[in-house]
Amino acid sequence: MAIKKNGLIPSSAPEELKNVLKAVASEWGDKIQDMEEFLVIPLKGAMTNEVFQINWPTIHDDLHQKVLVRIYGEGVELFFNRDDEIRTFECMSKHGQGPRLLGRFPDGRIEEFIHARTLSAADLRDPEISVLIAAKLREFHNLDMPGPKDVLLWKRLRTWLGHAKKFCSPKDAKDFCLNVLGDEINVLEKEDKSNHPNRKFSAQLLLAASMASIQCFTNTAYSSRLLMCILIDVKHAYGNAVEPSTALEFMKEKESKHEKPRDWASLFPEDYEYASYNPVAYDLANHFCEMAANYHTETPHLLDYSIYPGNEPSDAEVEQLLIDAEKYTLANHLFWGLWGIISGHVNRIDFDYLEYARQRFQQYWLSKPLLLGS
Repeated sequence: MAIKKNGLIPSSAPEELKNVLKAVASEWGDKIQDMEEFLVIPLKGAMTNEVFQINWPTIHDDLHQKVLVRIYGEGVELFFNRDDEIRTFECMSKHGQGPRLLGRFPDGRIEEFIHARTLSAADLRDPEISVLIAAKLREFHNLDMPGPKDVLLWKRLRTWLGHAKKFCSPKDAKDFCLNVLGDEINVLEKEDKSNHPNRKFSAQLLLAASMASIQCFTNTAYSSRLLMCILIDVKHAYGNAVEPSTALEFMKEKESKHEKPRDWASLFPEDYEYASYNPVAYDLANHFCEMAANYHTETPHLLDYSIYPGNEPSDAEVEQLLIDAEKYTLANHLFWGLWGIISGHVNRIDFDYLEYARQRFQQYWLSKPLLLGS
């Protein structure tokens, strides 16, 4: 165990963590004499890492500094390369799209603490927030990110399938139909057009609560058509560089003049572990699939696909993007279904990963005939 006051940080390298925290405090002009001066507050909701808010008094005593400490989850090396994730994190920070990296230690890192809250399930269904999310996704997708510009989705699915087969008992492997998923991945990859023009850096953002999140400062029904229209129409109206404020103004022009506008600050995408180059439509598919989740309940693993957003396409370009996104929901179900199986065997966080995986695979088999006609 590392630092203890109001909570515990289960770092395997407590001395290194203490030294990095002291270095951060010193850089900010604060002198930490006693480690008990650090106040540790566990933060709930994460399902890959464990996160903690660390406070300490400033030299003025009446003020406190805050940082976020992230302890890497067990077995995460099966999902992604940590060095790649750190490179992505640093690039995002440099572009002003996320918190600053303040320090690293063997099994975690220290980040700038963002004074914000995670979007709730209700927030994701709010039209105004959808506008901001769409604009933020466009900003993210247009970044020049480091690393190879190759679609990683299909390779990653096959790798995770191999891990899942190793962890599962014969009974569980049969229940999850793992023996046929290799063929299913091949089918979906063939559906993916080889000359798809929208290859962008996909955030794999889970815009709900914890696997990855977008945070906002305010409390605020959602339609997939709205998000699609904003992604396309704002580009047409204002070009590629779309600020959230511009997108909101664009939305207000289309709304009733009797509707009172809300005050907004900003949105911050967080957690880039699963980020990679993928089709833009896949990121949208991932977002829409998250509409079935509510991670703020007593049963965060349960999904409700009856509230999956519908669509009312009225423009050919919007309609095509919707069609593409819908097809990518199949790959997304396999992606997070396999994630659930592997996490259920390697992660100690209190979350029913296997039941979550069952629901994602169930939705895959239910949706496939409707989307692919087979």
